[in-house]
Amino acid sequence: MRYPFFGWTGQTIGITALSSGLPDALHPLLEESKLRLEDRQMETVIGETVWTQEKAQSTTASVRASELMQMFQHPDIDAILPPFGGERALDILSHLDFFELPVKWLLGYSDTSTVLFAITVKTGIATAHGPNVLELRSEEWDETTAAWRRVLATPRDGSVTQWMSTRFQTAWNHDVRPKRFMFHFDQPTEWKTLNPSITQVTGRLLGGCLETVRHLIGTPYGDVRAFQEQHLGGEPILWYFEACEASATDLHRSLMQMHLAGWFDYATGILFGRTSAGQAIEDYTLLDVYQMIATETGLPIFYDLDIGHQPPQLTLVNGATATVTLQGKDSRLDMTFD
Repeated sequence: MRYPFFGWTGQTIGITALSSGLPDALHPLLEESKLRLEDRQMETVIGETVWTQEKAQSTTASVRASELMQMFQHPDIDAILPPFGGERALDILSHLDFFELPVKWLLGYSDTSTVLFAITVKTGIATAHGPNVLELRSEEWDETTAAWRRVLATPRDGSVTQWMSTRFQTAWNHDVRPKRFMFHFDQPTEWKTLNPSITQVTGRLLGGCLETVRHLIGTPYGDVRAFQEQHLGGEPILWYFEACEASATDLHRSLMQMHLAGWFDYATGILFGRTSAGQAIEDYTLLDVYQMIATETGLPIFYDLDIGHQPPQLTLVNGATATVTLQGKDSRLDMTFD
């Protein structure tokens, strides 16, 4: 694995819309994010793609890919973040020259994880699943969100620990502008396991938004077996997924497809982020889905972790060695960049 590095001061962030951009009404939100980053001694380079949105994309796939490549190759840009996710990141993959990508951080989640996943699997460059730039627009950041800087500043062969959040936000209210903090936490956090006798799992992290990365199955961007052989030295994967809006049966089909495609053949476990998705179909629930994939694969299943669309969320590095330990309020994630 090849790990980028992001220092603590004087760094420059490139902001590009590799999936969706911002309609006019949301432009002030990006300006706020820019100011909050500058408050923390980070400069920004904002691409043209972020200011437009039409037909469920910021602009054409070729233009989005070109701007992303330019930011990767720009010598003064230290990390790249999107404004948020979207719907059509998949379109840009065939326009990217993966083997001309320098070792540089790309951070984001939701549809952005489609590109994160593909870059890591194709090249062995670590990518980071964590906050998008619009979630950094408040005066202060909660401890879980703020950890993205500690994670990206971890050196090669270094380790970093993130702790379970205390509380989380169940639903978004975009009409409420953040003041001191971005999120409005309203429920206590609890990381859970299907099997109480298994409270720790270790493996090489890989995953993303389940509804988007599933579309990489059977493509050159989803060859998990080759990734393990060429970049992980055959080590097993610790999978992580989050879901945005799919029903329980849709998630069932997606996980079964992954299983049948061999994605879980050499793995140590599956981590699921908490979600408001997974609507029950008849009497088939999200918990039934987790139990189903545990039965099919024999893997330990942890769920309701700080991953995804119910913030705050951990920053997970694709390719890093990770250990998740469930120990009540002291539950934690340890990552090593080896």
